[in-house]
Amino acid sequence: MDHEATTDEPQPDSVTDAPASATATATRELGEPLVELSGVNKHFGALHVLRDIDLTVRKGEVLVVIGPSGSGKSTLCRAINRLETIDDGTITIDGQPMPAEGKGLARLRADVGMVFQSFNLFAHKTVLDNVTLGPRKVRGLSKKAAEDQARTLLDRVGVGNQAHKMPAQLSGGQQQRVAIARALAMNPKVMLFDEPTSALDPEMVNEVLDVMVALAREGMTMIVVTHEMGFARKAADRVVFMADGLLVEQAHPEEFFTAPKSDRARDFLSKILTH
Repeated sequence: MDHEATTDEPQPDSVTDAPASATATATRELGEPLVELSGVNKHFGALHVLRDIDLTVRKGEVLVVIGPSGSGKSTLCRAINRLETIDDGTITIDGQPMPAEGKGLARLRADVGMVFQSFNLFAHKTVLDNVTLGPRKVRGLSKKAAEDQARTLLDRVGVGNQAHKMPAQLSGGQQQRVAIARALAMNPKVMLFDEPTSALDPEMVNEVLDVMVALAREGMTMIVVTHEMGFARKAADRVVFMADGLLVEQAHPEEFFTAPKSDRARDFLSKILTH
């Protein structure tokens, strides 16, 4: 069973490519390890989708994960906050092992913001209610404090004037920006993005990527699964290339895109980049 997205096919760049010297993150100093995976394996039946994954993401780092469809990218992203269980290995968030279940998992998961392909907003709640629900129920914020924070975040992602609308009244790009605001409302230590633009019409992609670039510049720790190579070059501190459940290669964006070391990465890039 392949849990990778059906839309996980190469997409054209939607953010203008920038040389490494012009990237937002090129000279930023990174902090201590925040997300650590050691010896992580995951099977779906006979399919070995994550193979002995060792990966460390530091505070303030923007890690972009790319690779062909079925390579394990989305499964890796979902395993980090236990939306997918793992068969063996360890995952820690800010030094705390990710529990398998229970209140400990809920508490730790609150520190890991997640933005999905398909928005996952509550259709029967207004935009404002979607963004305030988590802080009120999980973080214990008052209604006023949660709403004040939500309005600030909705303004930050450019949809402040949509607060009292229902999700169905918004475009896909607007819904995804609301989803980002909802994740930010929990004050997460790290943000996970699983193909956040793959369900959007092409003209809406940039409005979401622009919000993500701004988050990167502000120092948010981000793990982004995407085929938006322009975003990877512009915002990433490090690019990880996956194939067949393996971390095949990882490097600074300039190094990866100009001189990939593995045949698999060279083949992948030759198919999606124009020269």
